[in-house]
Amino acid sequence: MPTGANNKKKHTYIWVSAIILIFGIFAVYEITKRVKGGTIVENDRMSVGMQVQKLGYVVNDGTRRKVPDFAFYDQDSTLITNKDYLGKVYLVEFFFTTCPTICPIMTENLVELQDTFEANEEFAVASFTINPRYDTPSVLKKYAAKHGITDKDWHLMTGDQDEIYALAEKGFYILANENDDAPGGFEHSGMFALVDKNGYIRSREDQFGNPLIYYRGTITEKQGVNDEGEPQQITMLKEDIKKLLAE
Repeated sequence: MPTGANNKKKHTYIWVSAIILIFGIFAVYEITKRVKGGTIVENDRMSVGMQVQKLGYVVNDGTRRKVPDFAFYDQDSTLITNKDYLGKVYLVEFFFTTCPTICPIMTENLVELQDTFEANEEFAVASFTINPRYDTPSVLKKYAAKHGITDKDWHLMTGDQDEIYALAEKGFYILANENDDAPGGFEHSGMFALVDKNGYIRSREDQFGNPLIYYRGTITEKQGVNDEGEPQQITMLKEDIKKLLAE
């Protein structure tokens, strides 16, 4: 082949390589920018290491569901209200200290999340006992010490039982009942609600754009799946907390 043709072919390869390199750099830049901005959603299948879905609002009758007003005493006998949580991303659970089934696992998962975000002062937890007759502030304080609850913004709250049940069922649509036939005498949901800095209940969306609403709190990351084949959602929750903290 003549030398001129070889040089022309060589120059063509150089230009093609340069174009590929430019597009590659641009693609990496866009992915990095979207990850930092929290706009990677389920349909983004490029290799970014971790998929982060968009978080939606939980809506009822066209209105974004917000945490209703509440006021209860915590393990330090301090009156805590919903306003104390404004400006923080927090998790809500309903539990009781003598629960023999799901509560210990839920607490273990929340301690894992506490330790993950221990350096972030904008992370918090709100735990409401559904057995306030027994779970006094002193009992809750002992429970906190026993389970390694150290975050100053993790309040274990007690108060009027009817008000707590109304908060669970009407405020969060989470089951909380006294039931003699249930283990420990009470039945309740093992789900966590995730709340943003403005007090709105948030969750990631499914492939149809519907919010999942709550996060499964009764399966640990180490366990992976439960006996029914349901997967753990603590890893998912960590990702979504990070997203709300960045808002």
